[in-house]
Amino acid sequence: MRKIVDVEGVGDVLFERSSRAKYINISVRNSGNVRVAVPGRVSFKKALKFFHSKSDWVNKHLEKIERIEKPPHLAKVDRKHAREILIPRLKYLAEKHGFEYNKVALRNQKTRWGSCSSINNINLNINLVSLPQDLMDYVILHELTHTKIKNHSKDFWKHLGKHIPNPKQQNKKLRNYAIHLG
Repeated sequence: MRKIVDVEGVGDVLFERSSRAKYINISVRNSGNVRVAVPGRVSFKKALKFFHSKSDWVNKHLEKIERIEKPPHLAKVDRKHAREILIPRLKYLAEKHGFEYNKVALRNQKTRWGSCSSINNINLNINLVSLPQDLMDYVILHELTHTKIKNHSKDFWKHLGKHIPNPKQQNKKLRNYAIHLG
């Protein structure tokens, strides 16, 4: 037996009788669907009451799924404005941490935050100015580190870690921001 209940603040929730369930079991799927497995000896009314007692847990998981599936999109950025922020910041961080680079170019890239060529030319995405300061600095220092180490080896991450705390965690945080614009 199945029953769909419209729960305020959550939406449609599937309550489904399960011969395998020993206890009431709530699952939140990646698509945002919520299912409640109801054991044979438990009424749907009791299962709904239990579900309401766990609404904070359900909402926390629904919000997490929404963040993953719909990352924040960045607003359109003016190239001149980006140049006024990014070039001085690149210069400052390079001097502060002892890096040298050749040329810098600002681009409106769709898939990359930055890159470093084999001859140490640095490309930065103009959309970096829309990121929080710590992530903008992370990307710049990431590319500056490539002026010394051209790959993503353990040495690269270790060297980057001398200039920025928890670089792999910063890299993970960066994935929450959608680079595709428009």
